[in-house]
Amino acid sequence: MSIGHYENFPVGSLILPRRLRKPVHAVYAFARTADDMADEGDFPIEERLENLDVLRRELDVLASGGQSAHPLIARLDAEAVAPFGLDLQPFYDLLSAFSQDVVKTRYGNFGELVDYCRRSANPVGRIMLALYGKTDAVSVAQSDGICTALQLVNFWQDVAVDWRKGRVYIPQDDLLKFGVAEEQIAAGRADAAFQRLMAFQCRRAFRMLRAGSPLAKELKGRIGLELRMIVLGAQMILQKLDACRYDVFAQRPLLDKKDWLIMLKRAVWR
Repeated sequence: MSIGHYENFPVGSLILPRRLRKPVHAVYAFARTADDMADEGDFPIEERLENLDVLRRELDVLASGGQSAHPLIARLDAEAVAPFGLDLQPFYDLLSAFSQDVVKTRYGNFGELVDYCRRSANPVGRIMLALYGKTDAVSVAQSDGICTALQLVNFWQDVAVDWRKGRVYIPQDDLLKFGVAEEQIAAGRADAAFQRLMAFQCRRAFRMLRAGSPLAKELKGRIGLELRMIVLGAQMILQKLDACRYDVFAQRPLLDKKDWLIMLKRAVWR
């Protein structure tokens, strides 16, 4: 799920401006809680969907000008939505994606997958831009490109992890096109066909990342530094995937201490 991609990248309370720490923490608490609700595997599907609907109804209270009695939504309103005048649509979009994740485990084509990313990943970037006060159309489009790319990179490094959860995010038509069956994923076999498939997916993610990357240079101060590190982190994961010939079954590519130092140096001396 979308929140998981943060583990690779510096979602940094330490380098965030002090004025943004409380709202960012409130937004993260909302997203993390909703994600956990969707991912509670032992609970019936109906119960998980109802828990997410509760949050959706509480957002409706805010949208109608009321005050929510739900602690999570009340905190979100008090620390982020009200003081920064945030649009509620990104929060509705996140809940929509989390609800979809409860019931949908396959994606027919790349368009379906991008639509999921539009609701699971892009809202986080849009919220951050709104908190920062950068809401022009170009910046939002570049942010969407970065966020969708981050989600895709997370999918491609987690093919084996997601399979164990019963999920396949590689589009079904691409599996067919490259001659890779789900049985091959189950067997953990990274043969030439699988490598070509993954290289194709990673190139597509890289192009999205590159298209959005000017935003990382445009934003000033700490948030610009953080975004540059995020973009660099995603690029390094893609490089690691290429270096291991996309054998995500043998070892899941991760960033190590050396990688973080390289990222920081490059982000500072952009």
